[in-house]
Amino acid sequence: MNWMEVGRFLVVAGTVILILGFLFMVGDKLPFGKLPGDIHIGAGKFKVYIPVATSILLSVALTLILNFFSKR
Repeated sequence: MNWMEVGRFLVVAGTVILILGFLFMVGDKLPFGKLPGDIHIGAGKFKVYIPVATSILLSVALTLILNFFSKR
């Protein structure tokens, strides 16, 4: 591993942390977790939440971001 790869990793890791921090700050205002396709099951104190649509959306977004930063 050379220093160029370490530098690139640190830039990508810092960018991801920055984006995650921003999402946590404005998390209540974003529709994540409330998308059609997210499953909410609850009865009394028992609650199950399965974020299917949110997971797919985040997967596509992260794939596009990581492909943008890849060397190919």
